[in-house]
Order: sequence, then structure tokens, then C-alpha cells
Amino acid sequence: MRLSAVFIRLVAFAIAGIFSVGAARTTVSVVEERSVQGVQETLINQGYLWANVLGDGLQVIIEGQAPTEAVRFRAISAAGGIVDASRVIDNMSVADSEKIAAPEFAIEILRNDSGVSLIGLIPASTDREDLADQIRDIADGQPVTDLLEVADYPTPDNWRRALNYGFRALEMLPRSKISVNADRVIVNAISDSPEEKHRLETALARNTPDEVELSIDISAPRPVISPFTVRFGIDEDGPMFDACAADTSEAVAAIIAAASDAGYTDQVNCTLALGAPSRRWGEAVALAIKAVGDLEGGTVTIADTDVTFLAPMGTDPRKFDDVIGALENALPDAFAVTAELPVMPEATPGGPPRFTATRSPEGEVQLRGRIPDELTNTVAENFAIAKFGKGNITMGTRVVDGLPSGWSVRVLAGIEALSELSNGAVVVEPDTLEIRGNTGNEVASADISRLLIEKLGQTADFDIDVTYVKQLDPIASLPTPEECIAQISSVTADRKITFDPSSADISAGAVPLIDDIADILKKCGDLRIQVAGFTDSQGREEMNQQLSQRRADAVLTALRARRVPVSTFESIGFGEENPIADNDTEDGREANRRIEFSLIVPEPIPEEETTLEAIAEESPLPTTMLDEEATDEEEAPTEEPAEDATTE
Repeated sequence: MRLSAVFIRLVAFAIAGIFSVGAARTTVSVVEERSVQGVQETLINQGYLWANVLGDGLQVIIEGQAPTEAVRFRAISAAGGIVDASRVIDNMSVADSEKIAAPEFAIEILRNDSGVSLIGLIPASTDREDLADQIRDIADGQPVTDLLEVADYPTPDNWRRALNYGFRALEMLPRSKISVNADRVIVNAISDSPEEKHRLETALARNTPDEVELSIDISAPRPVISPFTVRFGIDEDGPMFDACAADTSEAVAAIIAAASDAGYTDQVNCTLALGAPSRRWGEAVALAIKAVGDLEGGTVTIADTDVTFLAPMGTDPRKFDDVIGALENALPDAFAVTAELPVMPEATPGGPPRFTATRSPEGEVQLRGRIPDELTNTVAENFAIAKFGKGNITMGTRVVDGLPSGWSVRVLAGIEALSELSNGAVVVEPDTLEIRGNTGNEVASADISRLLIEKLGQTADFDIDVTYVKQLDPIASLPTPEECIAQISSVTADRKITFDPSSADISAGAVPLIDDIADILKKCGDLRIQVAGFTDSQGREEMNQQLSQRRADAVLTALRARRVPVSTFESIGFGEENPIADNDTEDGREANRRIEFSLIVPEPIPEEETTLEAIAEESPLPTTMLDEEATDEEEAPTEEPAEDATTE
């Protein structure tokens, strides 16, 4: 009995144990399933679709590839909000980070009377010392503030071209801001005059590097115009502007809009200037132009506050009165209108009197036609000589009586108008004055119009048909630097600058060649040119170097004496270096004794291979080491000539 009771207890405990284990396993399975389900639903709801949740007993395992480390951390936190954080097992990986994009390299350069400042980001491969030397040379003793940062990334393809262009522009512009990146150079500057502005814009546009976008904005002081003048008309050839001045951009817009409504389709060259007599100048001019359009012809001249209206011949008087009356009532109070309705002139036996002045492209001037007296004839001849030169005048005038009043003034005004043209003709008649021709001055029409209004009055009838020809513009037609050197090469192809033996005195036979070179350089504008002297190998090397330097200096002095602007020129003597012929023969030595002209361009910033580039190319020897070896073998000036013109 005792054994049976003990056995029964053991069996009961065994059954209870088995039941407990089964119940525990069931409980764990339920908890595991619900934990996995809860965590999975939470991750899906939060957008972590890439995550996969597994159960291992009471542990919750999260697998999958998180896009970033931050997303991975947020997934773990989300799971920890459902189950105890100690039960969460992180088996997630993180996707590889994308390669960091290279930054944009750019420099902002400011230059004014206080010095030069640089701020921006440049490639680590940039030679900072060479860059600093260039800036110090440009600053010419003024302070230089360098706030540049560097980044070790590959250098963009056009970076050095754009940077070198920016430095060339900086050298030309003492008051400027220049923004440089690999694809674009933005130049903002202030010039001393409109003429200087035009010259700088032309020079900058000539040297634009390939594949680099250029934006130039050079401001100039506004000219003072007196009288402030606009002249607009419509004749059988259509609408025309002879002169246009405005005080604001809004005034220009109003004038252009009125001219367009009147049928004018060409570009309006309206000069922004000082001297407007009223703040409502643009409104007044627009109303006057509208009146010409309403009358379908005629000419209106607005000079300060005087509005002079000349109607076409044969205009209906009633329509004329209506248009002029509306204009008088619409104009601002300060403006006064003078209107004239011409009448048909009576026929003159033999035709109307006429005076003509013509100027050929070669500069020859002929004066022909009727003159009222000998005194006027002499005055006209002397006036023409003063304007065009004595050797260019041919007189073909005839003194006659009975010419209209004011004829002498009209003749002299016509001669002065002709002086504004490179070639053309002026025809003076009693009722009108015609000016035809070509010019290199973009605002010649406006200048001639103001001149004739001043000399003949606002009611004067004149017709201006002047064409701007870029090739005649002394600034826009400047040859490129390369063309200048090519021209010097041409004149020195069979001649050379020679010196007295063993001296730096230019020989008499070389003077004509110096004159020819000076004439070329005067037409080239501001250039950086190196004048280099060379000798043969006879004598001591040191003495030869000194002699070549004195000879280069002598050429520079001779050019300066001929009024060549040599402030940007450099003279250097190389002695017996760089021979171009055999020094063992007399002919060879003669060839080696020479003067060379070459352009100076900033030396390109050396391209130094970065660490990233070296790794990518798996190069055992960086490019910079090869460059340094080459530099050691041959000495070169800090700024290398671009092209040569040798006087031999």
C-alpha cells in the first residue's frame, strides 16, 4: 500500500510536470506569434516595408536592409514600443551611402581702391602660392585679403580657363566684382566714361574662353546732355529716330512703346543721361511721338521743354489743328508747343540753290555749290581745313547773289555735320538739309541732330540717314591680340631691329621699322606684351645678358617716344639663351642678335593630381612629380609668351 501511494504521487507529479511544460510551450508560442505579428504590423504601418520580423521564443528578430542608419534606429525603436526592448534582436544591415557629390568650386573677387579680396572654394590641386603671386601682381601694392577654402575633389574641366580669364578681367578693371566658376564668369565693374565702358566691353569680349559663359555688366557715369533732345519723324521711308535721350529706364520704355505704336520697328538707341528738364520727360516725349503717329507724318523735336512740330507738306489743316490741340492740352504744364504747317513753295527758275560737301573713304573732301560771298567762301574753306586737314580739301564753290537768309550758317552746319561721318555727303538746300553716310560712332545720328538743332533752330527741316559700321569704330574694330602679333611678324619678316655694334643704340636703318611697329601697336589697344632681347654667344655670358636687357629697354623707350601706351609692356634680356641659329657662323650669330615681341598671358595654374585621382588611376607616379622634374630641367619666365614676333 505504501509503495502504491508513493507511486501515485510520482505519477501525479510527472503528469503535472508534463502538463506544465505543454502549457508553457503553448504560452510561449502564442506570445511569440503575437509579438511577431504586432511588431510586423507596426513596422509596416510606419512604412518600413523592407523589414522582416522573425520569432525565436520570446525574442523578436528584425531582418532586412535599412536605407540609412537613422531609419534602422527608428525601426528598432518602433519594435521596442511593442515588446520589451531587451527582446528585440537587430539583424538589419544598412545600404551603402551614395558617393558624396563634389562641391561647386567658385571664387568671388572684389577689387577697389582698398585692395583685393577673394572668398570662395577652390580645388586642393590649385597652386595657392602661384595664385597668390598673380593676385599680388594685379593688386600692385594694395592689400590682398585671401579667404579661400579648399576641397580635395577633382578639378572641373573648364575651371582653369575660367579662372585665368577672371584674372585677366580683374587686371583690366580696378573697380570690379568678378564671380568665377567652372562654367561661368560674371563681370561687374565701374568705368570712368561711356567711351571707357565701350573699350572695356570690347576687350573683354575678344578674349572669352571656349565653353565658358560670360556675363559683362560695366556701368559708366551718365553723360550730361544739353539741350535734352528727342527727334522723331515719319516720312515716305517710314518712322525714324534722329536723336533720343531719356532720364530713366521707365522713360525709355514709354518712348519705345509710343514709337512702336507709331510703326517704328527698329531698335531704339535711347541714351540714359542727366539734364532732363522735367520728371515727366518720358510722358511728354511719348505724347509728342503719338501726335506724329496720329498725323501719319511730320517731325517733332523736343529740346528741353520746347516741343516743335513740323507737319508734312499738304496736311489737312483741320486734322492738323485737332492733333496739335490735343497735344497741347495733354502735355505737362512745363512744356510748350510750336507747330508749323508748311505751304507749297513757289517754283524757282533754274531750281533751288544747293551746296554739297562730300567725304570719301580715303578722307578726301570736296565742297561744291553756291556761296553768298567771298568772305563766306573763305570761312567755309578754313573751317573745312580745321575739320579735315588742309591736304584733303578740294574747293568747287561758286559765289552768287540772292541766296536765302541764313545760307552761310546752313553751309557751315553742313560741313560740321560731315565731320561726324567717316564717309558720306551733305546736301544743303533752302528748306532742307540732308546727311547721308557711314560712321564708326553709334550715336552719330543723335550728335548730328543736336548739332543742327543748335545751329539752325528747332523748326529746321533736316533728314539724317547715317549707318553705323562696326569696322569704322576705332574701338570695336580693334584687332585681337593675336592679330597684332601677327602684324608685327609680317612687318619684321624681312627686316629686323638692329643696333650699333656692342651698344644699345638703335641704328638709323632700324628707325622706319620701329615706326611701323609703333603704328601697329597704337591700333591694338591695351595689351600685355613682352619685348625680349637676345644676343649671340660671343663674349661673356653676363655681359651678353646685360646688353640684351639694355637693347630691350631701348626698344621700349623708342616705342614710348612714339606715344605707344607701354605701361603694360615688359622688357627682358635673355642674353645668349634660346639661339635660333648656329653661333659658329656669322649668319647664325646675326640671326641670334634679335628682338622678339610676344603676348604675355597668365601662366595656367599647374594641374596637380589629387589623391582621389591618383587612387582612381592607380598611377605609381603623380603628374606633379613629372612636372617638377621638367621645371628643374628648363627655366621659364613666370609668365610665358603666347606667340612670338621676331624682328629678323
